[in-house]
Amino acid sequence: MSFPKIASLKDYAAFLTHLETLGLDLPVDEQVTQGPAAPLAAGLVAGSYKIGNRFCILPMEGWDGDHAGLPSDLTRRRWRNFGDSGAKLIWGGEAVAVRPDGRANPNQLMLLEANIGAIESLRHELENAHQERFGSTDDLLVGLQLTHSGRFARPNAKTTPEPRIAYRHPLLDRRVGVEDDGPLLSDSDLDQLIDDFIAAGVRAQQAGFAFVDVKHCHGYLGHELLSAYDRPGKYGGDFTGRTRFLREIVAGLAAEAPGLSIGVRVSVFDFSPYHPGADRIGEPDTTGDYRYAFGGDTTGLGIDLTEPSRFLRLLSELGISLVCTTAGSPYYNPHIQRPAAFPPSDGYQPPEDPLVGVARQLHATAQLKQQHPELIVVGSGYSYLQDWLPNVAQAMVLTGSVDSIGLGRMVLSYHDLPADVLQGKSLTRKRVCRTFSDCTTAPRNGMVSGCYPLDPFYKDRPERQRLLELAKTNG
Repeated sequence: MSFPKIASLKDYAAFLTHLETLGLDLPVDEQVTQGPAAPLAAGLVAGSYKIGNRFCILPMEGWDGDHAGLPSDLTRRRWRNFGDSGAKLIWGGEAVAVRPDGRANPNQLMLLEANIGAIESLRHELENAHQERFGSTDDLLVGLQLTHSGRFARPNAKTTPEPRIAYRHPLLDRRVGVEDDGPLLSDSDLDQLIDDFIAAGVRAQQAGFAFVDVKHCHGYLGHELLSAYDRPGKYGGDFTGRTRFLREIVAGLAAEAPGLSIGVRVSVFDFSPYHPGADRIGEPDTTGDYRYAFGGDTTGLGIDLTEPSRFLRLLSELGISLVCTTAGSPYYNPHIQRPAAFPPSDGYQPPEDPLVGVARQLHATAQLKQQHPELIVVGSGYSYLQDWLPNVAQAMVLTGSVDSIGLGRMVLSYHDLPADVLQGKSLTRKRVCRTFSDCTTAPRNGMVSGCYPLDPFYKDRPERQRLLELAKTNG
């Protein structure tokens, strides 16, 4: 299947026509306002913190630390770019494991006692870059995402899954080599993991981060627990059991790290796992009764936001005001999670125009924001909009559909897009992310992640040639 490329939709009329062809009601402004009164330049208040504008850098999974979980020069370069971006909310910098068995790859950062200083240095690098370009960090809010990768942990070898799971899953178990109950985390295991999250939160506060994100998205452990409907014991079953993990971490952080704010990035809906079908086009593993999707309608192909809305209400009751919405998983349904024109080497061709996936996420976020106006809601799924990202972002903010515009892949190719938009500059089209997915293909094949097609720094690295050869092999 082939879909019109966003780069070919060069004027407002063409973009609107394409949206109408797809039957999508996606808000988009013809002109993006500039200056201090612009909607995207408006500030936000989160507790005692000021956030200077409506752009947010989303946390991505790092693949370039060392085996001790310490940052490398590549890590530091990326964090400096985050600081130089112009965004005033840094949602976690990147996913940082709370203990070794929770790493998604052997080069993921860890927040162990011995690593506090190195993680703190990343924050300094980011803030110094921001200070140098923009003159002040008074309205910059920087957090750190805490994670355990659960089912998708690969802590010792990039090619060897070592899953720790919340429950047996009939479709996902075989993808990571689960053959028996050995990888199941017991209630006492989860008790210990809660302590590990709390300890990591204390370390994050010592390293100067204003908040931590207790990650609940993308099929990782926190997210998997939200769909542990069939799990026996205190961490499964009803809503109270499935949210106990979060509630106990929040209580522990309130006691051990007073003053540390908390955010939650959550997949607000999920679909069936997908696999490559005919011509490598993605097909769902099941279209029948699928009860493992938090925010799903039990078909594996639809959305029911009843429980996600209840979850956001719980966050508000717990005193959490920062929420970042996302969807699905990069491992088993990436076109739901991060719509893209080109799949990674181990993925599948999109079964729908990626704009459909963008609209799905944006509409779900808007519905939840309208139900929970007291929360500061950061949205995801914007990178595929490419040249039209600022126009849709402004319209979403103006309509009260979201508070902050989260950027992930885009900042790997065009890290200072927020600054350019806020300063009224035309986008530099050769830097706009075209969702080639090399930033995913590279780590899936043992290389460091980066934008090899568009960032001159990565384009000059030897991995670029390997990626070109992989592209030829995969057709």
